[in-house]
Amino acid sequence: MNFDKYSYVIKHINLKTLYFNFKYLPFKTALRLPFFISRNVYLKKVDGEVVINTRIRTGMIKIGYGDVSIFDKKKDRTIWKLSGKVIFNGNTDIGHGSCLSISGLLELGDNFNITAKSSIICSTNIKFGNNVLISWECLFMDSDLHRIKDENGVVINSPKPIIIGRNVWIGCRCTLLKGTKIADSSIIGAGSITTNDISEKSGLFVGSPPRLIKKNLTWD
Repeated sequence: MNFDKYSYVIKHINLKTLYFNFKYLPFKTALRLPFFISRNVYLKKVDGEVVINTRIRTGMIKIGYGDVSIFDKKKDRTIWKLSGKVIFNGNTDIGHGSCLSISGLLELGDNFNITAKSSIICSTNIKFGNNVLISWECLFMDSDLHRIKDENGVVINSPKPIIIGRNVWIGCRCTLLKGTKIADSSIIGAGSITTNDISEKSGLFVGSPPRLIKKNLTWD
């Protein structure tokens, strides 16, 4: 390990980083410190299961780091609340102030990036493909959290999975609710709200519900 890399690792070693790695991972894997946990992260519930489905690299998954100029990263706490299962399939950046409350199954693809202050509330199943970029203050929620019953006592608002494809960019302040499916290479415009299936690939979708604005786009 060269000096710069050694200094980088030392910078991110703190009690929360050590606790998180050794809590969730086998001893030999934890020694490699694949997770870097910011001091500003609130580990509200550290139960459940964490799986890394790729080659282990030091610092490959960062939680509570990053910077967005319109937010105060010293005061905005990231919240980790896990009683379910999270699968990491590669490099992951969960930005400062973001909140994860997972009682179901959350799967994150390689190069998954939340910028800041977004929330994922997963009670059943939420899955992100590779190369997904999420801007600030977005909300992903696969249930209504409270049950609604009809006159016969039948629940009419059961949870539904959220499935996000590969190479998807989700703009700021979007809300993606239960039943949302987004095709590969889609762009979801800022402020959009969706609960449905966006099957058109390589398009820009905007609105509530989102409508196709332009086809055959790429982003980087």
